[in-house]
Amino acid sequence: MEILTFDIVGKFAHFRKYYANNTAMSFSLPPRTTVIGIIAAALGLPKDSYYEDFKSDKIRIGIQILSQIKKSFHRLNFLKIKNNSDFRGKEQHIQTPFEVISGVNIKNDNVKYRIYVSYNEAGKALFEKIKKIFSDKNFVYSPTLGTANFLARIDNIKIFSDINVSELKITDEFITINSACLSECADEIKFEKDDAYRFNMIEEELLPADFKANNDRELVKMNRVLFSSGNIPLNVKFSGTLYTIKEKNTTQTIQFLD
Repeated sequence: MEILTFDIVGKFAHFRKYYANNTAMSFSLPPRTTVIGIIAAALGLPKDSYYEDFKSDKIRIGIQILSQIKKSFHRLNFLKIKNNSDFRGKEQHIQTPFEVISGVNIKNDNVKYRIYVSYNEAGKALFEKIKKIFSDKNFVYSPTLGTANFLARIDNIKIFSDINVSELKITDEFITINSACLSECADEIKFEKDDAYRFNMIEEELLPADFKANNDRELVKMNRVLFSSGNIPLNVKFSGTLYTIKEKNTTQTIQFLD
């Protein structure tokens, strides 16, 4: 088994919640559908053409927040389009609240996520293409953090082989997890007395995972995900499959959001 890891870093991010109509609210971390979009853009695949190839049973994705983040609302002026004969919004503009993810100190801090990519047997050929394009850093389209104007860069690209990767099958025991994990696998979160502040950094969100291959972005799968928004590992009572990645003196424990 091989795992490709890379960090995606930018000044701002926005991952729009699909169910928000009046306000452009954002998820705190990129959903699986956003991550495969970033990878597909790097490969130069046409928009909405890759959903079948990147299904959860073919390509495996894990996600970790590496920086402390905060959210803030800003008012954006959009064109007010009343009918199909007026695409310039001549009548007036309309202000829409827009939620932006940034570092705690906007001037000095960045938003940073770590992405883990692996495969099931049906996705091995595609994984090889992904591995090559990221190893060469020969991206067709530039990466972004959610929207086209939030440009990002790819750092710290690494490939881990069987020698460094181990599978763990856990049944109802406490373990520290570095990445986001599926809520259904976590029965309890553990907090020590001297770090109760961490409670404010644990979030749970229902994230889109797979689209139907009909070019209409129709959701066919969602994941309820538990994660730390402050780059602090989760200490949870867990049942399921995890993977450890060993590198020199460090070990990461992750779960793929299958």
